Amino acid sequence: MTDQPQTNVGSAQDALRLIGQSLKRGEVGFAIAILAIVVVLIIPLPTFLLDVGLTISFAFSVLILMTVLSIQKPLEFSSFPTILLVSTMLRLALNLASTRLILGHGHEGVDAAGHVIATFGQFIMGGNFIIGVTVFGILMLVNFSVITKGSGRIAEVAARFTLDAMPGKQMAIDADLSAGLIEEAEARKRRKELEDESQFFGAMDGASKFVRGDAVAGLVITFLNIIVGMIIGIAQKDMEFLEAGQTYTLLTVGDGLVSQIPALLVSLAAGLMVSKSGSTGSTDKAVFGQLTFYPTALGLTSAVVLAIGLLPGMPKIPFGLLAIGLAAAAYYLPKTKLMRQALEAEQETQAAAAAAPAPVADEPISTALAIDLVRLELGYGLLSLINSEVGHRLTDQIKGLRRQLAGEIGIIMPAVRIQDNLQLPPNTYLIRIKEIEAGRGDVRPNMLLCMDPRGDRIGLPGEATTEPTFGLPAMWIDGAYREEALFKGYTVVDPPTVVTTHLTEIIKDNMADLLSYAETQKLLDEMGKEHQKLVGDVVPTQITIGGLQRVLQNLLGERVSVRDLPTILEGVAEATAYTRNMTQITEHVRARLARQISDSNTNDLGFIPLVTLSPEWEQAFAESIVGDGDERQLSMAPSRLQQFITAVRQSFERFAMQGEAPVLLTSPLIRPFVRSIIERFRPATVVMSQNEIHPKAKIKTLGQI
Repeated sequence: MTDQPQTNVGSAQDALRLIGQSLKRGEVGFAIAILAIVVVLIIPLPTFLLDVGLTISFAFSVLILMTVLSIQKPLEFSSFPTILLVSTMLRLALNLASTRLILGHGHEGVDAAGHVIATFGQFIMGGNFIIGVTVFGILMLVNFSVITKGSGRIAEVAARFTLDAMPGKQMAIDADLSAGLIEEAEARKRRKELEDESQFFGAMDGASKFVRGDAVAGLVITFLNIIVGMIIGIAQKDMEFLEAGQTYTLLTVGDGLVSQIPALLVSLAAGLMVSKSGSTGSTDKAVFGQLTFYPTALGLTSAVVLAIGLLPGMPKIPFGLLAIGLAAAAYYLPKTKLMRQALEAEQETQAAAAAAPAPVADEPISTALAIDLVRLELGYGLLSLINSEVGHRLTDQIKGLRRQLAGEIGIIMPAVRIQDNLQLPPNTYLIRIKEIEAGRGDVRPNMLLCMDPRGDRIGLPGEATTEPTFGLPAMWIDGAYREEALFKGYTVVDPPTVVTTHLTEIIKDNMADLLSYAETQKLLDEMGKEHQKLVGDVVPTQITIGGLQRVLQNLLGERVSVRDLPTILEGVAEATAYTRNMTQITEHVRARLARQISDSNTNDLGFIPLVTLSPEWEQAFAESIVGDGDERQLSMAPSRLQQFITAVRQSFERFAMQGEAPVLLTSPLIRPFVRSIIERFRPATVVMSQNEIHPKAKIKTLGQI
């Protein structure tokens, strides 16, 4: 029996603690406040709580107005529409609670609805309920017909024009980004501000309807309070007509004032919010700074005020003092303005001097030794690819190319330097790898390149040309023929894509030369923690970084991805146990990458198309290898080599006409030597050994050489 009270006390303490923790969370407290407003709409309030609620409503409206006057720009108060709805619901709930008290207890006297309402009613009416009703009616009219209606119209127009101007502003942001005037982060920030601005003014357009509805509800509630209150007082409470009119009018006017003054403040705040959308700074600076910006206007205003004051019967003192004040402002403002401009100019000069760069020293001769690893040179006719929206697409594609190659090949492509070259023909571009020309082509910046995948003649008007990357027949066509070309099954690409495709193939062909010692070290450093033990065991104890660089270059030379660097290191560790020959180490690593190599050469039908070497050629190559270890080399008669080259060329050209791109399959012993011959006349042909065919890969032999 004695444990029960202690248990109840403990449960109560836990409940209070839980409630306290919940109230510390902002969303819980806000939800409770909203629920409290809803409860006020349903449950009658005692006069004390009504006085507290009216005080909170009044303070809340003043806080809203002061915040609007202090903000620099409307987006700093983006929650205003939500706050407007909450304040409106709070006033309506208190209005309903006061109406319930006025109609239910109004016959008891002027304090029936609380002291706040009684005080406001007696202060305004001053003993005459006709004066009180008149003043209250004018206040309602000002709020409803002037402020609320005007701010609602401004919000509606601002929302419409903001939405209409949004595409143009977005294009301006993109143009600044394309021209290099702003960074990507700044452009993203401006787009976010533009989106927030459109959403804010759209919400303000809807929120203004709350203010207007609140004013209408105030009119209806006031009318009902007076009429219904007098009916209840006369018919049910046996009050005299004048007594009922005096009591219920005082209570109604007091109630209306307590609700309409906060409503007027919030309506004024809404009007100020939507009307200052084009200016920055606090409201006082925006208003007075612009009103006093023109001294001539102040001088003319002073003269007009003085002339009006001299009219017969006009009070001379107020008009004279105002005219003198305006004249003084018109006289001193230019001097103040000049002083302020001089001070600002001096500050700008000092800032410019502080920010001025130091004298440029003579550039050291050593800088002339630096070379660009990858450089794209453009003729002056192609500068539009850089300075226009189309040019922006070219830079974007080059950025995407670096990311694409990192995923496909496993190393990060060096940055591409783009520059103009007035010595080139207008529509020619040039690609250099380590300052050496690696490829060039011609494009038409305002046209599209059209190619027929079947190799047939293109049946569209245009300028015949050769596709620069693969040397295929093509045609430059006008952009108006794009849809027709796609309908006929042609491949259509724009000039930036032509340049990017050519650049991609050039870089893939020269990726081995672009892999430097430093880049190899960087690849090792960027491997995950779980692989650092493997790196420490292999490099440099079993192979130097230079040796690993050579192995990776051998792989990249045949377009084998080095992204799976842990497997490559494991293969290197196994191969160095029995050889130091870089070619044999590479071949062992290729065998370890069998799954990857087989997958990259599997066609759309799910198998690897193969062309094998005949046993005679296998034997001929094996017998032609002379030397041991690092001295092994191929020693085959030139006539025999020419026979082999002719056989390979005829065989692969026959398969190419059939739409096939097979892989040449050899034995592991002779694969490096066969590849060294084939890469000189068919560099795109893949040469694999039997060890590189994964056991689960599907193969199909198309023929034999």
